[in-house]
Amino acid sequence: MAKKIRVLLTKPTQDCHDRGVRYLARKFRDAGFEVVFTNFLLADEVVTTAVQEDVDVIGVSSSSGGHLPVFEDLMAALRAADDVLVIGGGVIPPADVRVLTELGVAAVFGPGASAESAVAFVTEHVRERSAL
Repeated sequence: MAKKIRVLLTKPTQDCHDRGVRYLARKFRDAGFEVVFTNFLLADEVVTTAVQEDVDVIGVSSSSGGHLPVFEDLMAALRAADDVLVIGGGVIPPADVRVLTELGVAAVFGPGASAESAVAFVTEHVRERSAL
């Protein structure tokens, strides 16, 4: 039996807009992923949770701005755990998507992106990392 993909989905800071990320959590579970969901954690707390839960993926949702410092802190804290795929979602301007990609965020799923595209991306990229 293949190992299930483990995903940590989180809403940083006090961003209460969680409808999209909760929908994604359900879609990930429907796809057979194990999902851990957290709210209002700082970057180091997200990393600690990711390590404790032995996740393959961290998904950060941001819909109220302030995402750049959150991702900067998260990516800096993850330097020691480079085997974790990081994705983002929410309302993130295109110019900021480029910055996040440069930081090491693998993909950003904005408004209009389908949950199925996120499932397919995670499935493909976790398999690629596992094959290394």
